[in-house]
Amino acid sequence: MEEVRGANTWTEELASLVEDTGIHYAGEPEISARPRKSVRDEPELEKENLKDQVTAFLKSWGEMLLELGKGCKDILRQTVVTEDSFVVQKLGGPVAKVSGRLRFLNDFLPEDRDPIHAWPVVFFVFILALCVLSFNTNQDNSVPPVKKVCIHPPSASRILLPDGRHLAYHELGVQAGRARYSLIAPHSFLSSRLAGIPGVRTSLLEDFGVRLVTFDLPGFGESDPHPSRNLNSSALDMLHLANAVGVSDKFWVVGYSSGSMHAWAALRYIPDRVAGAAMFAPMINPYEPSMTKEEMRRTWEEWLPRRRFMYFLARRFPKLLSFSYRRSFLSGKHGRIDKWMSLSLKKKDEVLIEDPIFEEYWHRDVEESIRQGNTKPFIEEAVLQVSNWGFRLADLQVRKECQRRGFLPWLRAMYSQEECELAGFLDPIHIWQGMDDQVVPPSITDYISRVLPAAVVHKLPYEGHFSYFFFCDDCHLQIFSTLFGSPQGPLEQKTEMVETPSEGDNGKGIQCYQFIQ
Repeated sequence: MEEVRGANTWTEELASLVEDTGIHYAGEPEISARPRKSVRDEPELEKENLKDQVTAFLKSWGEMLLELGKGCKDILRQTVVTEDSFVVQKLGGPVAKVSGRLRFLNDFLPEDRDPIHAWPVVFFVFILALCVLSFNTNQDNSVPPVKKVCIHPPSASRILLPDGRHLAYHELGVQAGRARYSLIAPHSFLSSRLAGIPGVRTSLLEDFGVRLVTFDLPGFGESDPHPSRNLNSSALDMLHLANAVGVSDKFWVVGYSSGSMHAWAALRYIPDRVAGAAMFAPMINPYEPSMTKEEMRRTWEEWLPRRRFMYFLARRFPKLLSFSYRRSFLSGKHGRIDKWMSLSLKKKDEVLIEDPIFEEYWHRDVEESIRQGNTKPFIEEAVLQVSNWGFRLADLQVRKECQRRGFLPWLRAMYSQEECELAGFLDPIHIWQGMDDQVVPPSITDYISRVLPAAVVHKLPYEGHFSYFFFCDDCHLQIFSTLFGSPQGPLEQKTEMVETPSEGDNGKGIQCYQFIQ
């Protein structure tokens, strides 16, 4: 029987085909096709740590969320965004109108940016910035405490204007009766009557016989607010101030930075009372339509993005400025001038604002400017800066105007010059411009020089926005010498002898003389 089945049983044949599994059946001999390996000889499998497991888990979840997002996007495209969908039919028209009105915002984007992709990112960054600004952290003891704003007792002289308002003013220099020249200086944004010409010495004013009168704009300092002020009302305020303080002759106007727009208004609305203008880094409306594209580009590229945004808010959404003002100079704390005003400064200005003398002046001026604690006058000032002034600078250019309405006046003008007269501002205009000024860039002065070719422009190499006008004795001497020539001192005190009759004898008898100085 063994011969029929062969030498090997079926278990032996099976063992020759596969490896020994280690399982043996009862009654069968233990057969192994090849020697078994020791457990110690088998390689150990690498164990996966927790970090790799978490990484793989997050990676798989990220892939799943990505696929889910793509699926939702496809569903929205196929059901909601199609022209036949209910949402597009109901909201398509209003959304198109709103996007059409807000299309002007795309001008603020670079040319290579798609508005559809850029504005969601801008909106997200804006929301994130607001969250960061509103997040309160514990005060760091290493940071010095911020100086708080102090409100000082009233100290200004005030006049009553015809409309019932009070206007606060301050005088420096020689007395009214001895002034050879009278200067009236409206202040710039976030300033007050205390500014004037910062750091000018009283002795210098007396050498040239100058009387400097500064005043608070409506709502600033100790001046009453104006219900609806404009640049015309600013010029009339200067006129009433000059009459009230005894300036009977013509006076000079001094305009610095944004305060120059009130000086421009005086040249336009009360030119008969203005003897001349001294402008320092004069500001204009940055949206002036008569500026060329190159002048506009050179002007806006010098400003920080936050300052551009503030101009945009003042032009489009002025009420939103209140939030920014409350968090900066109306917060009750002092700060650096470049931070509060969003200014970019160069080296000479940076050195000046670090000077303790400048810091003391700046803090006192701000405290006086915001003493009423109201945002309205500052918003009004910002809006005036970027709105229509009611006149153009080109209107100040000297020109000949002839009345030729009708045929007969025209024919008469052909043979006579009586109907023609000079228009514009006929007196001198001097402009000082620092070439390193990034607050009011030189491109603005280039524009002014183009529309007012008669204006005398003094270009100041290496000077910034503050360095020439603030606390510079040599600069102030150069300014007065340019305007008034050699110093001649104040006028002599006038003495008048008035004959007045004494009482009794019907006016006859001893004559008394009253000396009026």
